[in-house]
Amino acid sequence: MRHVPPPAEELALLDRELAQLDARRAQLLNRRSWLLSVLHAPAAQQPFPVPAAPARQAFGPPARPAAPAHGTQNVLLVLGGLLLAVAAIAFTLFSWGEMGIAGRSAVLAAVTACAMAAPAVLLGRGLPSTAEAVAVLALVLTVLDAIALHEVAAPGTDGLAFTAVASAVLTVLWVLYGLLLGRLRTPLPAAVVAGQLPLVFTAWAAGASATGFGWALLVTAAADVLAARWGRGSGVRVTACVVAWLTGLIAMALGLGLSVSADGPLAAAAPAALLLGGAGVALFGVWRAPRELAVPGGFVAGSAAVAAVGGVLGAGLPWQWAVVAYLVCGAALAAVLRLPVPRPVVWGVTGASVAVVAAATLWASPVPAVVLLGPSSLTVDVWAGAPEGIRDALGLSVPWSYASPVVLALAAGLAGALYVRWPQALREKGGRTAAGVVASVLGWCAALALLGVADVPFPVALGAELLLVAALLAFAARRGADALAVTWLVCAMAGAMSVGLLGLAAEPATHVVCATLVVMFGAGAARSRVPVVRPVLACGCVLWAVAAACATGASLGWSAPHAAPLVLVVTAATVLFGARSRVPVVSVPVECAGAFAALVAVCLSLTDAPFLALVLGLSGVLATASAMRPERRRVAGWTAAGLFVAATWVRLAASGVTDPEAYTLPVSVAAFVVGHLRRRRDPAVSSWVAYGPALSMTLVPSLFVAWGDPHWLRPLLLGLSTLVITLAGARLRLQAPLVLGGSVLALDGLHELAPHVVQVFDALPRWAPPAIAGLLLLGVGATYEQRLRDARRVRESFGRMR
Repeated sequence: MRHVPPPAEELALLDRELAQLDARRAQLLNRRSWLLSVLHAPAAQQPFPVPAAPARQAFGPPARPAAPAHGTQNVLLVLGGLLLAVAAIAFTLFSWGEMGIAGRSAVLAAVTACAMAAPAVLLGRGLPSTAEAVAVLALVLTVLDAIALHEVAAPGTDGLAFTAVASAVLTVLWVLYGLLLGRLRTPLPAAVVAGQLPLVFTAWAAGASATGFGWALLVTAAADVLAARWGRGSGVRVTACVVAWLTGLIAMALGLGLSVSADGPLAAAAPAALLLGGAGVALFGVWRAPRELAVPGGFVAGSAAVAAVGGVLGAGLPWQWAVVAYLVCGAALAAVLRLPVPRPVVWGVTGASVAVVAAATLWASPVPAVVLLGPSSLTVDVWAGAPEGIRDALGLSVPWSYASPVVLALAAGLAGALYVRWPQALREKGGRTAAGVVASVLGWCAALALLGVADVPFPVALGAELLLVAALLAFAARRGADALAVTWLVCAMAGAMSVGLLGLAAEPATHVVCATLVVMFGAGAARSRVPVVRPVLACGCVLWAVAAACATGASLGWSAPHAAPLVLVVTAATVLFGARSRVPVVSVPVECAGAFAALVAVCLSLTDAPFLALVLGLSGVLATASAMRPERRRVAGWTAAGLFVAATWVRLAASGVTDPEAYTLPVSVAAFVVGHLRRRRDPAVSSWVAYGPALSMTLVPSLFVAWGDPHWLRPLLLGLSTLVITLAGARLRLQAPLVLGGSVLALDGLHELAPHVVQVFDALPRWAPPAIAGLLLLGVGATYEQRLRDARRVRESFGRMR
């Protein structure tokens, strides 16, 4: 039976607890006797009143001193031990030469013997802390004895060899000393630390190779593991565990460096044996250890095994194929999932496998990244001509090696195998989904990398990438709404963007790619019934239709403004689809995509005002058609009104009209009459719907013309009319006339007063504007609460308007 803590420590702990219980029992018995004497004494003899202080002392714990006794004692003992150690070192270094050989030996032997014997006496007298401090001094003296012995008895011997022997002797001596005086806590951990030196200094003295040093460190780490598992006391086990990790990791780092630099399988055999030995030591140490140690230990063991076997397989090969060897070894570690191994160790070894596969995949990732993103360089020189191979169409270059697609394919195969045959011992179902996602992405990247490495002809590259996109869209359309479907959809969108950019190399390729993508996304949207996938595919179909329209206009030799109405055909198709569709989850995203197409058309026509007016008017017609549906009436109606007004303004500006009122006033009057009639039939209609288009139709163009008019008549008439409109809005409590009229009136007045304001500011001294601003801020701050209430009342009054 294994005791935690060991029997000796547990016995000492029980003795201390029993002593404390005896002391407490004696205290309670004394208090009981005193209380009995008080109760049985005559009334006249009873003390009155009973003093409170003794009672509190009897029932409460004894008063603590200002500083804990044990803490003060330990501080004093540590300081004393340090001073004695310093004195011993100073004596050895500076006063040693003043004595003869006999005197030196006698002094050191006597002092060391006394120091080593004193702790036994002190422990017998119940002074463990003092004994511990003297024991530390004794250990330091034994080290000084070893140094002195080398200087006196064997001055001509090799220092490295003597250090190895001395450290071994001191280790044995301290172990025996710690076992003899079992209550001391320092000697055994100190022996563990000293035990790290003998083999290392022996290898150094013997002129061993790097492999020899690695084995010396590994054997030392193995001994530390034994001490950590079966050592006496927690101090020994913790110290042994720490030095075992440190020594073992250094040994395996040496083995890894030798394995990577080996020029052949025979040269890599010795480092491989060292790494495998390290893996065995790590597994032995953490086989039944707690999870906090077992998982890192399993990771180290798995990594060392991969480095060992992969180093032998990849030795002498080019680095690209050496990565494949390491990847195969890392994948083989996944077999631990089906072995009867403690679960924490399994997680550690599996983590090592995942780390190796991830590192190999990261090494191979630049190739598919270049194939995927490289075609973006074709946007600089569109339709320059079809290249011979796919590499000529890429703006970047990387080392092209078949090892990259092989690595990606192997990693994808491993993840796919885990997905298909997920171990039943692993209850984490999210891991199975993650394996499927990783397999999908890596398989797609492997196909892209193969196209780039093989430098396939340009038409073959286009066809292969389109087939990949079609396959991913088909899988996403048939799959349910889960992580795999989203993954395939994202890969399809990225692949479609890449092949679309790749098609910019030649004009026929652009048309073929755009038309094919429109058909594929449209078919996928039609066949899919997944709520997440279907709207995305439908929007993708609309966007690629926009690209096809732009490409068609460019092929016809049209400029960007002339091609803008062609893009509106896509918007018209989305409006028709929205009117016929009965699935809001699809129709709403499609109509939003159509609105984006209309925005693209507007941007294309910005450089030609007449075509911009035409595009705005056509967009207004399409918005009006969409507003015929009740569920779209509010948003589409406002949009249509704004587009028509904007088209009118742009058309007037493009025609060079200097008096826009002649054109806008009749329309405004007609719109005002229509709005008034509608408001009479339905008083709940907002003033913005009834009068907003009519007012803005005239006021805004007049304001723009007035700002550039050097005469005074137009600004005056505009100001008077907007003043009347503003007052009417305030009197009738209508928002649209109040806001539009007030805004135009303010801007018109600002334009007229601006020159005078500038003159006033020029005449003021420089300190005046900051002073005015400061006074204004002070006034607002002083009346902040009142201004806040006023603003709230204004907002409430404005909200009650129609």
